[in-house]
Amino acid sequence: MPAIVLRRVDFGDYDLILTLFTLNKGKISAIAKSAKKSAKRFGGILELFSVIQIVCSPTKDKELMLLQEASLINSFSGIRGDLKKTAYAGYFSEMIIVWSEVGSEQDNIYHLLYYILEQVDKSQIPEEILSIIFQMRFVAIAGISPDLSVCMICRTGIDSIKEDRVTFDFSKGRIICPKCAYASANRLFLSKGTIKRLGWIESGDLSKALKIRFTSLAVKESLDFVESYTTYHLGKELQSLKFLKQIRKKDA
Repeated sequence: MPAIVLRRVDFGDYDLILTLFTLNKGKISAIAKSAKKSAKRFGGILELFSVIQIVCSPTKDKELMLLQEASLINSFSGIRGDLKKTAYAGYFSEMIIVWSEVGSEQDNIYHLLYYILEQVDKSQIPEEILSIIFQMRFVAIAGISPDLSVCMICRTGIDSIKEDRVTFDFSKGRIICPKCAYASANRLFLSKGTIKRLGWIESGDLSKALKIRFTSLAVKESLDFVESYTTYHLGKELQSLKFLKQIRKKDA
């Protein structure tokens, strides 16, 4: 079955423990015996973010599979050769690791991750835009989409709100117009233009989402929003996100 390598950890002198996101069984863990000792067995294909075809068998540990065979589908080598790309791909991977249950089939998330990694590898779309797209589609598939269409209090539609900036309340998962806004520690301000872009990403075709034009303000607001929103629902800030923010500061 096809699988994407989300994480690899050294185990002993020669083995690897892999966290894999598979098309058919979702997240699984597998041990690759002698993966570091024998180049012939796996041929260096068990790299982070690689897509591989795998054959696994059960072990005595019910939570760990034995990786018997693997062949390369797509290496996405362009990601690992770039620190910024690696940071974004690592963030996407950790989101899935933390959110997904072991052995639960999630083919929609698998296809989303594959598509976004492919775009990151191609280098035609800025990583920031791809991250916004990935996170908005991820929360939609996970069933925790934000409601960006109407004010949660007066029910005024986003297009009918006269002011340009509205409040988003993370505890409610919805927007609040300026007339109904109240003090809250869990809120963020968003411009209407940014909200409309996020709505297009969530509901539209993925290929069309790549064509949406973002102003620098929309990129900043969107990143702040999606990263804060996913962090709120995960219940913690991921280590990969902290690292990604450090990289962005250096590039600024």
